[in-house]
Amino acid sequence: MPPWLAHALRTQRGPVPWSAVVRGALAAGPLLLVAVLADRTSLGVVAAIAAMLAGINDRPGSRRAAVRRLGAPALAGAGGLLAGTYAGDGLGAVALTLVLTGLGLLAGGMSAIGPVASGAGTQLLVAAAVGAGMPLPESGWARALAFLAGAGWLLVLRLALPTPGALTGDFRFDGERAAVADVYQAVAALLDAAGTEQATARRAALTAALDHAQDALAGPRMRRYASSATERRLHAQYAAALPLSEAATALAWAGEPVSGRASEGPRRLAAAVRENAPTGPLPAPSRSAPALRALDDALLQAADAFDQGGGGDLHTRRRSPGDLLRTALGVGGREYGMRVALCFGASAAIAQALHHSHWYGQHTHWYWLPATAVFLVKPDLGPLVSRVLCRAAGTVLGALVFAGFAAVLPRPEGLVALVALCGALIPVSTRHFAAQTTVVTVLVLALVMVGGEPQASVSRIGETLLACALVLIVGHLPMPGERGGHVRARLAAAATAAHAYLVHVLDGSDDRAARWTLRREAYRTLAEARTAISLAAAELPALARHSEGTDEVAALLERLVDTTTACAVHLDDTGRLDSRHSDLLRELLGELAVQGERVGLQTEIPGRAAAVHAGQSAGQRPSLTGRRRSRRGGWSGSVVR
Repeated sequence: MPPWLAHALRTQRGPVPWSAVVRGALAAGPLLLVAVLADRTSLGVVAAIAAMLAGINDRPGSRRAAVRRLGAPALAGAGGLLAGTYAGDGLGAVALTLVLTGLGLLAGGMSAIGPVASGAGTQLLVAAAVGAGMPLPESGWARALAFLAGAGWLLVLRLALPTPGALTGDFRFDGERAAVADVYQAVAALLDAAGTEQATARRAALTAALDHAQDALAGPRMRRYASSATERRLHAQYAAALPLSEAATALAWAGEPVSGRASEGPRRLAAAVRENAPTGPLPAPSRSAPALRALDDALLQAADAFDQGGGGDLHTRRRSPGDLLRTALGVGGREYGMRVALCFGASAAIAQALHHSHWYGQHTHWYWLPATAVFLVKPDLGPLVSRVLCRAAGTVLGALVFAGFAAVLPRPEGLVALVALCGALIPVSTRHFAAQTTVVTVLVLALVMVGGEPQASVSRIGETLLACALVLIVGHLPMPGERGGHVRARLAAAATAAHAYLVHVLDGSDDRAARWTLRREAYRTLAEARTAISLAAAELPALARHSEGTDEVAALLERLVDTTTACAVHLDDTGRLDSRHSDLLRELLGELAVQGERVGLQTEIPGRAAAVHAGQSAGQRPSLTGRRRSRRGGWSGSVVR
């Protein structure tokens, strides 16, 4: 099966997120019911649309992470709705198309920053199209406030309702505790896989667990530092997992199996975090190798952190506004921005032409075409052909399902109940784009009919197929600059982070907090690059060829970061590198320079890394000697060794 078709058929698996299902059922439907009873149906439709979009972003995670993941896109959507309303009321078709094209360029470049920014860009454009095209009697400010109220209501539900993870310990913490426990469980799994073919996949799973825990704990708070004993304890438990993950990575890098006793300690720590209980006795692993000694020391640190709970640094990457702007204006942001602007602007122009030529008949919702194009042009929702196939199939199925419901349901109470049902199904449907499209199509058509317009299933199918054709054409058009810019931008960021981490280790610094921050940054950017590469590889051959060879570069970078981690552990123990580490570093840096040049990636080797690459033995540098020290006696964790 070709990759572009296999991706379209792939479905995520996992338990049903019942908490999110309950929140979805209590969001759009009840908001619409209150608005209908208050005779403000149009505002209720806007609020329900906002709740629906927020429900799509309501993914598993902590409450504090949900504030940013739901709040930032909601603010962007309210701004887009406000701008679209006033532009649609005061501008002609040509000027309106130019304004929407400019918004597409802005939102596309912004989406290159990260997942939250991408969600904000999507809601900005969808709300702008709705504001410009949906005929509502209220002013732009009233619509924007209704939009904020709809998204805000779901956010209130997310913060107020209990979740399974919140039933252990402090109510305020749900996803945070599970995320930290998953890190220790991933460390244990990596130790079990050391010396096997599964070690690489387990190390990637550990990176994903660390990223998730970091995001869960680093969300917005009222104070700069942790303000409760429970929060400080979780921070300390997360920070204690970093040296454990470092030692486990070094053991996996060595390629030799370790005893099951080594993984028992991290597994007991995972249970202690999950149950908010004491650690109990921790079995000590053998201290026969540097990495095993580092693992034993890390277990002692973890025991002390669990006993004291004094807080710890999250080692998150700090990106200034200038860094975010450079990312948005970089090669990846420019490529994505131009493609989004062209799709959004062209779809708005076609929709305006069809609307003014009365092709819609009595239907006035021309905004469906550009709003559909926004979802189709987003690369983080999957490869282009996969998105198009899933969107077309989901829309056709959703329109047919709604036509059946519309024929038998009473109005408006039956349609309001259908909206509530669809809101509950959204968290489950996000596992596959076609299923999500089906649920969203039914929900949107129900909202349109509640708003007073006739049944619109046929026009919805036609506009979606037209948007699919448009995005397919634009997606294969040549653009200024080199194709695959987004992938290369992610890969360049990963290479920069990997080299920064390597230089810090080879410089012999004793600043472990900085080392762990650089290590987290290197692995996080590598994971982001891997995701972009896998999506690009699942495109049609005409597009996939532009990212050929990038997967090999990412694999070399992963080996380089793993080797750097092993070097750091070895230097902590002996104070110098042996020939195996130095030779492998030279080999990896040489291969990286060659492979990077083949794919058009500049991989400049700075400072101490260049010395190793030139053939100088890093173990003979004076700055690397004299670092060995005994750490075992410095910890006071009350555990039985």
